[in-house]
Amino acid sequence: MNFKSDKPGRWLAALTLSALSLPLCLPLLAQAAAVEQFKTFAAGSKSAKGEFIQQQIKMVDGKPKVTKTSTGNFIFARPGKFIWTYLKPYEQTLQTDGEQLYIYDKDLNQVTIKKIGSVLSASPAAILFGGGEIEKSFHLKEAGSKQGLEWLEAVPKEKDPNFEHIGIGMKDGVPVALELRDGFGQVSLLTLKNIEKNPAIKIDQFKFIVPAGADVSRL
Repeated sequence: MNFKSDKPGRWLAALTLSALSLPLCLPLLAQAAAVEQFKTFAAGSKSAKGEFIQQQIKMVDGKPKVTKTSTGNFIFARPGKFIWTYLKPYEQTLQTDGEQLYIYDKDLNQVTIKKIGSVLSASPAAILFGGGEIEKSFHLKEAGSKQGLEWLEAVPKEKDPNFEHIGIGMKDGVPVALELRDGFGQVSLLTLKNIEKNPAIKIDQFKFIVPAGADVSRL
């Protein structure tokens, strides 16, 4: 089963199961607010929903240039349950019930199923979707102010050639921006908006139902 190589969901699938990231240009001056805001969010948000804008960024002549933009929405319930839906430019859903990750490509009517195991807790996806015990897997440190946000940096305690660290921009107690880079120098910027903390959620909504006639692959 082949995915379209330019589809945005490949980014989040890799983020969930293998790990990406590095802030694009984190500031040097530290502020004392970001880590505290983040810990409060992680401890106090058992669930959340919102919308996102994802931008793929490349350095051109020493300057960042946006090459792809995707939009969609998300919903999660700790620990480890989420639905991340791309609406534009392609419709694609990444969903986990806490045990398996389902990647559904609507255009191709294809579903890929992957076992998550304990990988989620050590991946950048744990920042938003994990159990809230982030410091078991990451070192957190202040990274200063930029563009009206307070930033922190999360560095994995276990070294991974594909994952260095992630920048998280906080505002009013919620993460509203994430800057990510993989081991090949590819950068993604996530902007989160219209975030609602602890909405009423039915846990069974995270149970994935394979669409009729879909081609299913298990990895």
